[in-house]
Amino acid sequence: DVSSPKHGKVDPDNKPHVGGNTWAGGTGGRDTAGLGGKGGPYRLDAGHRVYQVSQAEKDAVPEEVKRAAREMGEKAFKQRLKEIQMSEYDASTYERFSGAVRRQVQSLRIILDSLQ
Repeated sequence: DVSSPKHGKVDPDNKPHVGGNTWAGGTGGRDTAGLGGKGGPYRLDAGHRVYQVSQAEKDAVPEEVKRAAREMGEKAFKQRLKEIQMSEYDASTYERFSGAVRRQVQSLRIILDSLQ
């Protein structure tokens, strides 16, 4: 069961963590920032294979936990914008332009990686 969203502990060795309720950047878990889980406040990719919980499990998260996770995610987003000295308007403008060329940038990254 989910209880309350949190960032989670950071693993100094960046080991992959699957499931549970402890590690930031884990996958398929609950309550912590990561990928493929349920009830976490925001997505956090630590570079490991992603294990996905079912949509039914995600849908079963209580509304108060979903609301708390959204609020925590929004707060973290605004804090990050402040750290990089970007306004919400700047972020939406950046996303609009970035989204328009995202596929081309990804293709270019793949080409450059293969050349290296």
